[in-house]
Amino acid sequence: MRIFVRTIALLAGIGSTAVGIWALTDAEGFASWTGFGPGSHYVHDIGAFQLGIGVSMLLALLWTDALAVVLAAFLVGNTAHAWNHAADADLGGRGYEPYAFAAASVLILAALIGRLRELGWVVGDPGGAASEQLAPFARQKTALLTTYRRDGSPVGTPLSIAVAGDHAYLRSFEKAWKTRRLANNPDAIVTPSTTRGRPTGPGLPVTVRRLDGAEARTAAHALARKHPLLHGVLVPLAHRLGRARTGRTVHFALTPAATLASSSSSATARQSP
Repeated sequence: MRIFVRTIALLAGIGSTAVGIWALTDAEGFASWTGFGPGSHYVHDIGAFQLGIGVSMLLALLWTDALAVVLAAFLVGNTAHAWNHAADADLGGRGYEPYAFAAASVLILAALIGRLRELGWVVGDPGGAASEQLAPFARQKTALLTTYRRDGSPVGTPLSIAVAGDHAYLRSFEKAWKTRRLANNPDAIVTPSTTRGRPTGPGLPVTVRRLDGAEARTAAHALARKHPLLHGVLVPLAHRLGRARTGRTVHFALTPAATLASSSSSATARQSP
């Protein structure tokens, strides 16, 4: 998949650059070759390419991966270009062109999906883990959080996770059952998983601490940076709209249990005579 993604990006980049240079240096020859005389078609094309440029600028504010940004922007611009050739068929051109451009969009879409899969579907800033134990979760889109009822039975909940330094962060709401379970027992296990909660890696025992004030804002920013649309817009909006039923938004920090045990042992050793 890696070779496919980069091959499609390379071919699209070379082709687009070559066509742009040709149109800039030999406008009449380019117009003659395309079969479109002077008229609105080229204005439509300008609109398509400006749309692609605009999308690239906007996505660059949210996505941190340059290859994903250019693939998405090219997809938008090229798809609009294909539509132009279909809509302006009566003005000139060749009958196969809309289909050729549409086929190119399909290839670009496949490459974009491939790139997003390489990124673990994380398009924002994954942050950085100071802890080796948390490093696998930096690019992990979804994790399964296992909390415990009062009788000790486990309950797994898939959710978004973000990592910054020695902590991982997650978000919930006041009246969620996992929030209540964590209030009774802060010990939990966090496991890499699919969106539906199927584990994809080993679990990590953690201690979960509810945050407030500046720490809660740090957690919210980490989640929004990693998941710009989901936790920058959609989840906060859903929590705000449903606050009367679900209660206010709450944030938690997850610290590996081994880290806490090590810190406790070090503190005890320092206090010993």
